[in-house]
Amino acid sequence: MENIFSKYNKILVFDTETTGISCKYHEIIQFSSVMAEMTEYGMVVSDSLDLLITLSPGKTVPPEITKLTGITQQDIDARGVSKEEAARAIAARIQACDLLAAYNAQFDLTFLFYLLSAHGDFSCLAGKDKLDLLTVYKDRRPYPHRLCNAIEGYGLTGVSNSHQAQDDALAAARLMEAMEQEKQDLISYVNLFGYNPKYGVPRPPIRSITYKPQYYNPAAPLYL
Repeated sequence: MENIFSKYNKILVFDTETTGISCKYHEIIQFSSVMAEMTEYGMVVSDSLDLLITLSPGKTVPPEITKLTGITQQDIDARGVSKEEAARAIAARIQACDLLAAYNAQFDLTFLFYLLSAHGDFSCLAGKDKLDLLTVYKDRRPYPHRLCNAIEGYGLTGVSNSHQAQDDALAAARLMEAMEQEKQDLISYVNLFGYNPKYGVPRPPIRSITYKPQYYNPAAPLYL
């Protein structure tokens, strides 16, 4: 992984679980991350963070989200930290990294923006480069494109797509490692997100990101 780590010393790979799909109306219930760094022995992940986050007054974890993630309202009540505490911890991790990476990063980043805007300081996101591993996977493999498909497509072992953020963040880190070993062009995807032309540019757009319609054509990567 000399290519991506030739520019970035610390890569924060993260994932969120939420109460729904709208960053304006739904909330993060779990944030997890690991810090990926290159050593003489290869890539290592450390400094893991796993938070359950309390919901706004009057809101509870929807049954369908509990069914998907296994996270219950009882879990949040027992172990959840306040949004303000979560925002401080997340901002500290972001400030310590050189690059933010996630699978379907558009989704997670917009949720983070709303959390940090309302309960912390979103300025930690400014100037941070961003890598969407889903965009990379869509360039390299045909549909379907869920994280579980990427794990299977790269033959990764010891990780899973459990819809628990701590598992999915680690899986995304190992996926990033496998992608760079396969073809050292991850650095060309930094701040470049692909989108389905059928649905148009994702909303809300992230100002630091270049969006391009993405079709499956392995011979012509999106960055070309």
